[in-house]
Amino acid sequence: STRTCASQTSPLPQPPPHFSSSSTRTSASYRRTRGMAPSKQYDEGGQLQLMEADRVEEEEECFESIDKLISQGINSGDVKKLQDAGIYTCNGLMMHTKKSLTGIKGLSEAKVDKICEAAEKLLSQGFMTGSDLLIKRKSVVRITTGSQTLDELLGGGIETLCITEAFGEFRSGKTQLAHTLCVSTQLPLHMHGGNGKVAYIDTEGTFRPERIVPIAERFGMDANAVLDNIIYARAYTYEHQYNLLLGLAAKMAEEPFRLLIVDSVIALFRVDFSGRGELAERQQKLAQMLSRLTKIAEEFNVAVYITNQVIADPGGGMFITDPKKPAGGHVLAHAATIRLMLRKGKGEQRVCKIFDAPNLPEGEAVFQITTGGLMDVKD
Repeated sequence: STRTCASQTSPLPQPPPHFSSSSTRTSASYRRTRGMAPSKQYDEGGQLQLMEADRVEEEEECFESIDKLISQGINSGDVKKLQDAGIYTCNGLMMHTKKSLTGIKGLSEAKVDKICEAAEKLLSQGFMTGSDLLIKRKSVVRITTGSQTLDELLGGGIETLCITEAFGEFRSGKTQLAHTLCVSTQLPLHMHGGNGKVAYIDTEGTFRPERIVPIAERFGMDANAVLDNIIYARAYTYEHQYNLLLGLAAKMAEEPFRLLIVDSVIALFRVDFSGRGELAERQQKLAQMLSRLTKIAEEFNVAVYITNQVIADPGGGMFITDPKKPAGGHVLAHAATIRLMLRKGKGEQRVCKIFDAPNLPEGEAVFQITTGGLMDVKD
């Protein structure tokens, strides 16, 4: 069963010419609860048929575009200022405090109040029932990792709408999982893919496009097309890393992205801040970065996969078998929704353990790394 955003499986019929498109586009949950018949888009095998032209049209239903504020009486110049500041959706706007919005050049407090009021009219920001939330959670897409045992451990794969963190020593398979996800995210939904593009922020310089080629061949995909759907940026300072995330909103508002990878999230913070004296500032900046990642995940229904390094914990005492802890402290621990601990097994085998997850039981899965990415262990 494929879990998809309702908007992906059932695009609305084309509006008659005299309607503006915004008036006919209803939210996915509204259509589901009011029982409007979704238009069938399946072939005889029950597989999802992709229609390129409708793709962008469908995607927009998962969020309200910031342009809709103009219909609420907001000056188009002010909307442009919000877009320049990296805010492209009403959901994204509501994730900013009024204080940070008044920091945008040319927006006074009165304007910010008016803008927020207009956005609140477009969105229901209050409480919802558990059943409504369950319907909303149906839009969560789970992206295969390439290994069936690992997918089963993760309840179907890497989830959208949340942050999945993988930590472990070097050579434990974190970046290999990232490379495999770059390809599997582009698979159609009925093949447990995400049917979307990938954004990759690399802080360690370990992304290899030539590594993508054999993985794409394993999934039977065209390697050049796969590489064209990956956007890549190399970050050298933590500020650069944060600015890349701010600029990502513009791209995600235009094109159907399904995965954001940050490999690794902590490396630059460990370089740019040194010693205990700067620790508080480092954690504060890290918290802002992680908050931005969470907002991207929820605003655009993308999966965020981050890798993390480990630190030695010599104070653990002699009774602790593995004296290594994930870096980033409690700030990172609370921000990541699902934490995976990777460690080496024998040969090419790696072991993934669920370290923390709100909806998954603790358990382990063994997989192996091959030229075609992550796979189940061959007996």
